[in-house]
This record gives sequence, C-alpha cells and structure tokens, in this order.
Amino acid sequence: MRMRKYMAGITLIELMIVIVILSILVAVAYPNYREFAARAKRTEARAALLEIAAAQERFYLQNSSFGDMAALGYDDPWITDSESYAVTVTASSAADFTAQAAYRLGGDEALKCGTFTINGAGVKGSDPDGDCWTRAR
Repeated sequence: MRMRKYMAGITLIELMIVIVILSILVAVAYPNYREFAARAKRTEARAALLEIAAAQERFYLQNSSFGDMAALGYDDPWITDSESYAVTVTASSAADFTAQAAYRLGGDEALKCGTFTINGAGVKGSDPDGDCWTRAR
C-alpha cells in the first residue's frame, strides 16, 4: 500500500497567528485613522468659515453692510459636506458679523474643537480649546 501524501493547507495555529498580527495592526491603525478623519472635518469647518468671511466682504463692498446666510446665498444653517459642522451667521450690526461652525455629531470631537468662529474683523476663535485654528490637532 502506498502512503498518502500530506494535504497542502494551513494549520489552525498558523491561522491564529495571522489573526493576532492583523488585530495588532488594526489596534494601532484605527485610532490614527479616526484622528486623521477628525482633522479633515475640522479643516472643512475652517474652510467653510473662511468662505463665508470672503462672501461677507464681497457683500459689504456692494451693500455697505454685512448680511445673513440667505443674503449671501447659503442655506441657514449651512451643513458642511461631511455633515459634521453646521455653519451659521449672526449679523450683530451693519458693521459686524459673527460666523460660527458648530460640531453636530457629539462625542469626543465636540470636546476638542466643537465650535469655530470668525467675525467681521477677522478675529478667529474656537471653543472649548482656543487654539484649534492654529494647531493641527
């Protein structure tokens, strides 16, 4: 009688080693991915506010006053493309405005950089951390 040759394949131990290695890679990569996605959303909010500020300047040159979102041609509130921030404008007087981007989804991100603001003088702010405009966190 002939001996049967070993069947080609992987063992359970080899499969478990691969699963452990993949788990370690995911455990390291996923938090970095979440932070990258959060930074992209914050960048989108800052860009939206800068776009509103530029639109306000154009509106002011034509009308000698700042306008609200409807006067600028935007929805009120304007939801960013990622649907993470809602942008609103408050025209406190004919000579000043405040644009605000507020985080809509809650969670840890709202505790880091939940709100961005810019006013007619170009003063930028953020809440609860005051340096979200300048730091790429």
